[in-house]
Amino acid sequence: MGLLDDMKSKLGPARDKVSDLARQHGDKVQHGIDKAAKAVDERTKGKYSDKIHAGTGKAKEAVDRLAHKDEPTAAPPTPPPTPAAPMPPTPPEGPPPTS
Repeated sequence: MGLLDDMKSKLGPARDKVSDLARQHGDKVQHGIDKAAKAVDERTKGKYSDKIHAGTGKAKEAVDRLAHKDEPTAAPPTPPPTPAAPMPPTPPEGPPPTS
């Protein structure tokens, strides 16, 4: 057994525990992420707002992935419907306009 395999076997229970905690307290974790992002943004006076916002989004996605990791998926997501072909214009009803 290699070093990497040994580490994976030891970290397995910790990963399950983190997944359970993310499932139970995901809303609190995401609130904490928002609160930390707001504090950092205020301390940097908005200089890095776009980077902070991007990092916050990635952190929230990671929490969501952890929380939903072991849940079975019912079906793969369905693709969005394709737009319908445009309909030809319909002629106006009634007599033609006189000019």
